[in-house]
Amino acid sequence: MSKKIFLVPLLIMSLVAFGCSSSDSNGSSEVDDQLKKIGILQLVEHPALDNAREGFIQGLKNAGWEEGKNIKIEYHNAQNDQSNLQTMSKKLVTGQMDLILGIATPTAIALANETQEIPILFTAVTDPVSAKIVNSMEKPGTNVTGTTDMNPIKEQLELLLQIVPDTKKLGVIYNAGEVNSQVQVEILKEKALELGINEIVEAIVANASEVMQGAQSLVGRVDAIYVPTDNTVVSAFAAVVQVAEENKIPLFTGEQSPLVFGGVGTVGIDYFTLGMQTAEMAVRILEGSNPADMPVESQKEPKLVINKSGAERLGVEIPEEILNAAEFIE
Repeated sequence: MSKKIFLVPLLIMSLVAFGCSSSDSNGSSEVDDQLKKIGILQLVEHPALDNAREGFIQGLKNAGWEEGKNIKIEYHNAQNDQSNLQTMSKKLVTGQMDLILGIATPTAIALANETQEIPILFTAVTDPVSAKIVNSMEKPGTNVTGTTDMNPIKEQLELLLQIVPDTKKLGVIYNAGEVNSQVQVEILKEKALELGINEIVEAIVANASEVMQGAQSLVGRVDAIYVPTDNTVVSAFAAVVQVAEENKIPLFTGEQSPLVFGGVGTVGIDYFTLGMQTAEMAVRILEGSNPADMPVESQKEPKLVINKSGAERLGVEIPEEILNAAEFIE
């Protein structure tokens, strides 16, 4: 039986500590000193990364680690700015955190470069080995480990071909400056050829303001568009949807979160679940486990998710067997 997923905008949390000299605040400070300090650094706000953060916090709570009770969380959002990443990484490290979570590849790299002592967890990182964050997936070997969001690209292409079987030219929009996207596009090219897609047409963007133009460059040149788990493009995904709908180009994604804006569907990662899985690793570290000996984990069961109204706006008909197996975003 198919199920429905309802995604709503997430509350953005910002925690800022203020120092003062009153006796009441001194008492509060003493309590704070007894709490484990957890830093969270997120690359940019968009649904996938927000879901990962919220899942992480919920996973901690499920395990008995709650804000104000036994942990204190300090959250920073770099707004996709490299200088912010460096500044915020330094702040968290000098703040003597007991554990720091880095959400997305550039964030994890910045944190790993900043400290070799404080335990660092990452999530929403596609290929931590290629990004030189860990030595290997099985044995990270440093103070850094976490969860990967490497998406099942072959299965995603198989879904695309089930729905749009005549696809021979596939467009992909991505930021070549993101290591995670480079890795995905290389896999995409390999798997596409195996499945009979003759050509991958690339639209490369440097920032979110270029995403609309990148999408427009694919019009008339491709049979469908694929958007990987690229932070730059996903943060401006509504622009891709607009171009795709205006030109009736089937649009598929590397994960489910952007589908709230439109598109057809995916077989992909649930970032809230991935965040909760990362929290389980955090609990083990807080209880004494060494990140160097903790293998990088991945989500075990990707979900088939379809946006029926999005598909209709694109002029795409979904086969009945896919509808029967899918969960739905509305």
